[in-house]
Amino acid sequence: MANQDPLEKLNSMERPHKDFINIMPLQTGSVLTGAARRALIEFGDGYSVCDFCTGRLTDIANPPVNVFVRDILPPFLGCDVATLTYGARDGIFMVFHSVTKPGDVVVVDKNRHYSTAVAAERAGLTLVEVPNSGHPEYKIDAEGYKAAIEEHHPVMALVTYPDGKFGNLLDAARVGEIATEAGIPLLVNGAYSVGRMPVKMREMNASFIVGSGHKSMASAGPSGVLGMSAGWAEKVLRVSQINKKKEVECLGCTLRGVPLVTLMASFPEVESRVKQWESQVAKAQRFSEAMQRLGFEQLGEKPHRHDLMSFTSDIFYEMSKTVRERGYFLYKELKERGIWGIQPGQTRTLKISTYAATDAQLDYVVDSLADIIRKYS
Repeated sequence: MANQDPLEKLNSMERPHKDFINIMPLQTGSVLTGAARRALIEFGDGYSVCDFCTGRLTDIANPPVNVFVRDILPPFLGCDVATLTYGARDGIFMVFHSVTKPGDVVVVDKNRHYSTAVAAERAGLTLVEVPNSGHPEYKIDAEGYKAAIEEHHPVMALVTYPDGKFGNLLDAARVGEIATEAGIPLLVNGAYSVGRMPVKMREMNASFIVGSGHKSMASAGPSGVLGMSAGWAEKVLRVSQINKKKEVECLGCTLRGVPLVTLMASFPEVESRVKQWESQVAKAQRFSEAMQRLGFEQLGEKPHRHDLMSFTSDIFYEMSKTVRERGYFLYKELKERGIWGIQPGQTRTLKISTYAATDAQLDYVVDSLADIIRKYS
């Protein structure tokens, strides 16, 4: 209501699409498990996770944060040492800030997330991008890192695995070999892989890996994880000279409350589901084929190897020019059919994740898109 009291709006917040089929890449990997929802209520009061803290977040034994960080996360990530962050971008900045110095060069892929560039800017770094192959696959050739390293003499390399634009999975292990030969560390941005698919830092010859709890680990956000090899832990996790129990890069503590306990509570199911990754890939490929039969062009590598994918949708874009709602007509039509995830106003390119949907639900999505095409043709 237009005249509704502002405070009343705060008391009546709800998600109108909470029971919809969800195909939004930002959300499909973060749907909370039943255990996480119970933990959310139990530890929802402010700093309740810190009831038994003796000064260091990762030493808390009740809830078992210490066990999670020291015994569970490292083997899952394939690293020696792990810690908690507010998200993948925070982990990236922690590494940049502690390992480099202003003016240094870091080689990254062209498909890198914007937050990588922001983290580099904040740390005073220069990014050199390895180009992609352009339309329609936008693939990154791992050998491009070798040329960029030889020319620009960086102090680090970063790969986005997969990228959040097209869902491409470059040959990270080969990049790791190239970085090792050059004597520089590799950082893997696994925001859309850690928690969705099997991924091990060591197998990619990397020194660091970051993950996103609120994108791919069935956690409330913001939440994330950072793994590293033992040789870097002393530098990245160095403690304050003022307070010996607080880490400098973490500003003392990072993840507390609901984001942390939901990350922990969901973990057993997350660890189990990554073993079913091949079925997720098969599901995504079937969906892509169905979309292409409707006339949509799938961008990114083919056959696709990730649930996140992007499609050009010229047919909806042309329709948006003639209808009263303009670009919002597609969002409206899908909402009426119980489908959530296409950004309001977006018609030219559709970014979709198949991760949380069943085959039957995805068939319904395809049938709904076909019905909308018929309706407006």
